[in-house]
Amino acid sequence: MARGQGSPVSKAANSGIAGTVKEQQNVRQIPPLQTGWRGKMQRILESLAFQRSITALIVINAITLGLETSAEVMAAVGGVLLVFDKFILAVFVVELVSKMVVYGRRFHKDPWNVFDFVVVSVALMPAVEGLSVLRALRILRVLRLVSSVPSMRRVVTALLAAIPGMGSIVGLLSLLFYVFSVMATKLFGASFPEWFGSIPESAYSLFQIMTLESWSMGIVRPVMEVYPAAWVFFLPFILVTSFTVLNLFIGIVVDAMQRQHDAEAKEERAQIDESLEAQAVQGHDERAEIINELKALRAEIQALREERGSSG
Repeated sequence: MARGQGSPVSKAANSGIAGTVKEQQNVRQIPPLQTGWRGKMQRILESLAFQRSITALIVINAITLGLETSAEVMAAVGGVLLVFDKFILAVFVVELVSKMVVYGRRFHKDPWNVFDFVVVSVALMPAVEGLSVLRALRILRVLRLVSSVPSMRRVVTALLAAIPGMGSIVGLLSLLFYVFSVMATKLFGASFPEWFGSIPESAYSLFQIMTLESWSMGIVRPVMEVYPAAWVFFLPFILVTSFTVLNLFIGIVVDAMQRQHDAEAKEERAQIDESLEAQAVQGHDERAEIINELKALRAEIQALREERGSSG
């Protein structure tokens, strides 16, 4: 019985190929694979086990850095935490140096390598007098989790891809803020100079209103006690900025994430089709080889029969 594409075996094979392709997409790689000792190092750096180990170290480091803020914990095991912190930082440094050696000039082709380099470089800065704030910046190395977790990388990539589309919305929002700030300064500046005395103060107050943070009892109602019709000004501003323009921002980000997801799905399908085609070609070659061997065997059997018949 022939095994068609709809057979359970074929479906299982397709599922296995899809899982392999998905796993390869989640691993950070910079092809091509090199030869020699650099190739061996590259296989280690690009292996799923190694990258998961780095992710685990980042999570553990995040926990230890948080524990260092506790005086009780530092009094009990502070020395151990500091030694472990230096060990993890050393691992990160060795990882980055290894990537620089293996990839060379191709190191920057993966933007996440540059991101990791900046984060680890900040952690290496000495916390001397006057630069003690840099010690607090060690927590930034936890941001390496973004470059290690595929789902986080997708979200950040989608946000960066949405930036060009946000330009026109930012321009529209800035124009609205300027127009309403000028109007608010002229309308309410005389009675409420602390909120609307100048265009910057008006813009700041309107930003607070847009975020809906104490907008009613904090600003609008006191203004309405002096200007009862002030709601005619504030309500359209809230509707336009809070519920329309900001939703456009969300729409652009969601659209960027959807486009990225579609692109990844298309790439995954292309890789699966390529793998299936390669398997089909290999299977066809194997079948052709078997058929040729069967033909040769039949020819030998026929020759033996003819030889036996002639001798008889």
